[in-house]
Amino acid sequence: MIEVGQRLPDVLGTDQDGKVWKTSDFKGRKLVLYCYPKDATPGCTSEACNLRDNHERFISQGYAVLGCSTQDAKSHRKFIEKNALPFPLLCDTELKLVQQLGVYGEKKMAGRTYMGVFRTTFITDEAGVVTRIIGPKEIKVKDHAAQIL
Repeated sequence: MIEVGQRLPDVLGTDQDGKVWKTSDFKGRKLVLYCYPKDATPGCTSEACNLRDNHERFISQGYAVLGCSTQDAKSHRKFIEKNALPFPLLCDTELKLVQQLGVYGEKKMAGRTYMGVFRTTFITDEAGVVTRIIGPKEIKVKDHAAQIL
């Protein structure tokens, strides 16, 4: 699991358009990498839209925003289009990044157990070092931008 003070993996993954993103792409900018369970679910939509609505604030304060979940490019494109998201979404269908980050595991909801992504946000400095991690129990999906900024 990635911890505060460590660097994110160099290769982060491929987005909805097939572009490969690396940590080095964000050199000189702070990065908000938010990992979320699933496209088009109520909580994930609220979180994405809150980040969208505050995207200009992120940019003006030197941040880039990148989302990540385990859905494929088609799902991500639909989610982006429906919600007018101005940032890319990584397609971690092989669970590589979410496992490296330590945000994938057993979850329980409504009496059933399943594997999934724990909603977690990693914030880096301009050199790609993680300065803050906002964990699943802390994230307020409707006001996540304020928590970050």
